[in-house]
Amino acid sequence: MTDVQKLETEDQYHHVRFRAPDRFDEIRTPDWAKNAAESVSEGSEVRTGKVKDGDDWEVESVLIPKEVDEDEARSDAKQIVEKIES
Repeated sequence: MTDVQKLETEDQYHHVRFRAPDRFDEIRTPDWAKNAAESVSEGSEVRTGKVKDGDDWEVESVLIPKEVDEDEARSDAKQIVEKIES
């Protein structure tokens, strides 16, 4: 399991980061991850990144709606990553 590296609160979301963005060539918010995210926290999104010099995609971060407190945002984000990476 990947640990939370950082949590930043932005305009509408808690941005829960699991991996550094500079690790990736490209970062996307894929539609296929929406079901896993929404099954844990309604309105959340997953950002995945394509690993530099490779073909693998990994979860870079999870966006959890700001209405959720920070502790719950961390917990929800971890659950979402577990669903996706299992």
